[in-house]
Amino acid sequence: MTSARDTGAVETRLPSGLLARIEPDRWDAGSYQLVVDGTPQSHVDLDDPSRLFFEYVQRIGHVIDEWGDPGEPLTAVHLGAGALTLPRYIHATRPGSRQQVIELDEELVGFVREHLPLPRQSGIRLRYGDARATLARLPAALRGSVDIVAVDVFSGARIPAHVTSVEFYEELRAFLAPGGIIAVNIADGPGLAFARSQAATLQYVFAEVAILAETGVLKSRRFGNVVMAAGADSLPLDWMPRLMARGPHPATVTSGKDLTAWVAGAPITTDATAVASPAPSSGLFSTRR
Repeated sequence: MTSARDTGAVETRLPSGLLARIEPDRWDAGSYQLVVDGTPQSHVDLDDPSRLFFEYVQRIGHVIDEWGDPGEPLTAVHLGAGALTLPRYIHATRPGSRQQVIELDEELVGFVREHLPLPRQSGIRLRYGDARATLARLPAALRGSVDIVAVDVFSGARIPAHVTSVEFYEELRAFLAPGGIIAVNIADGPGLAFARSQAATLQYVFAEVAILAETGVLKSRRFGNVVMAAGADSLPLDWMPRLMARGPHPATVTSGKDLTAWVAGAPITTDATAVASPAPSSGLFSTRR
C-alpha cells in the first residue's frame, strides 16, 4: 500500500467534483493535512496519533480523556470521518476500544486510507451513508451502550440541517450508555446565532450541556468552532476546570446557569425549522501556516 510518506502531497477529484488533497505538514515531520475543496478537514500525525492539531479536535479529545479511567477502552460512534483523526486518537490512547465510523463519502475515505493507512487491528469499523440515515443500520446491541458519540458532519464547510435538530439528537441519545457523552463540533460566525440555537437544542434533549471554545470565538468576534458536550444523564462538572486548564488557550468553558444565560432567547431547532450552518467567508481558509 502506498502511503503519503512515499509520495508527498497527493490529490484526487472526488465523484462530487470536489478536489481532495493530502499534503505533508512542512513544520511537523510525520504529520499530514487533508484539504477538501480548499477547506482544511483533518490533521493526522502518523508517528503519534495521540497528538491532536486542530483546536476544536483537541477540545473534543479533552472531553474523551475525561470519560472513565485513563486508558480504559470505550465504545465510540463517530459521525463524519475526515482523515479519521479521532478514531486514531482513541485507538492510540485507549487500546481495545470498539469504534464505528459513519461517513457519506466512501471515495474520500478510500483515498485517506490509501495514503494515511489505519493501524492494523485498530477495531475501527467503517460504514458508508448519510450520518443520520445510517444510524438505523448500526448493530442493535449498540443502543444504550455507546460511551462517546462524536459528531463532526459537514457538507463542504457547512453543517447540514438534518443533523442539527431535536429529533436527530434524540436518535443519538438512544445510543448512549449511562454516563455516555455526545461531543458536537459546531462552526459559526459573529453573533453565534446558529451555535446558540444548537446549545438550546442540546439543552432540550440532554440533562447537562457544556460548551468549549476559544474565548474570542465565544465572544462573537470571529468565525470559529464551538465544541458542545452533552451527557446522557449528567456531566461531572468537576471536569470543567481541567478542560479549561488543558486549553488550547485562551479557552472558555461554560455550563449550568452561565450557559443558560448565554443561550437565552435562542430557538430550539426541530426538523421543521432546521437550516444549515452559515458559510464562512470565502478567504477564511486560504492562508497556509
